Amino acid sequence: MSWLPPQRHFTEATCVVNTLGLIAGNGRFPFLLLDAARAHGLDVVVAAIKEETSPEMNDRAAREPEQVRVHWMSLGELSKLIETFQREGVTRAVMAGQVKHKQIFSSIRPDWRLAKLLLNLRTRNTDMLLGAVAKVLGDEGIELISSTQFLEPMLAAEGVLTKRSPDETERGDIAYGLTVARGIAGFDLGQTVVIAAGACVAVEAMEGTDATIARAGALFRTLEDSASTLERRLTVVKVAKPNQDMRFDVPVVGLPTIQAMRVAGATCLCVEAGRTLLFDREAMIAAADEAGISVVAEPRADDKLMTTRA
Repeated sequence: MSWLPPQRHFTEATCVVNTLGLIAGNGRFPFLLLDAARAHGLDVVVAAIKEETSPEMNDRAAREPEQVRVHWMSLGELSKLIETFQREGVTRAVMAGQVKHKQIFSSIRPDWRLAKLLLNLRTRNTDMLLGAVAKVLGDEGIELISSTQFLEPMLAAEGVLTKRSPDETERGDIAYGLTVARGIAGFDLGQTVVIAAGACVAVEAMEGTDATIARAGALFRTLEDSASTLERRLTVVKVAKPNQDMRFDVPVVGLPTIQAMRVAGATCLCVEAGRTLLFDREAMIAAADEAGISVVAEPRADDKLMTTRA
């Protein structure tokens, strides 16, 4: 898409086309998405979540006050989100940045619209919750679109991404880890597992990838050398869900992932090619090389099948 100058002062129709809503969670993801949208010539209306979004979002908006407008709201204020986007003429929006799953069970008070949504959910996993939010937004004329259409160059390409390739033991752990990770991802429990010598050490639930890695490292530190038959090397495997909705909960790894692995004693990271965003790619790969960590992106089985048939 070529660069287009902001045109929100012209017709309402033009304003809609050139304005993007951004529902911002934590981390750097919202900032990367915002910059990418601005590079596409879009004005950005940010719905910043008080419990998650970095206060630096105000500083970023101050650099372009006409093109980037920030509205702060609580995680429970679904009605305010809708009213804000409608008032700003937003008809397309993206989600970027993590919103911790445990927040569902926190002391945050949902407004009437979110409370009704939660009561109607059969289960409160990520897919159910965000899918329901996406439907509510759609019913109000706000289409939730995939963030990857702005960040496609950041998707992991197939192959070994570091200087060091996985060794035979790590390859075996990757193969087993992919099977386990895809199994739990199918139930929307988590997307990351940590493997050592063919044994599953940790499975992600609500805590997130980095916390799962830290938990695996802490577990290994409690083992006595003489009492353990496990090789003291951890392999981290992170996958997309079987029917991954790229509008939200896209797998992400970055420099913090490598830092967490280094502390935990993990030596190999496997992600899925074309379905995982790599943040700060150069810094991440440099840190992995320095630590002797191998990073590899594997295709999904159905991707391999499509390539074979082609």
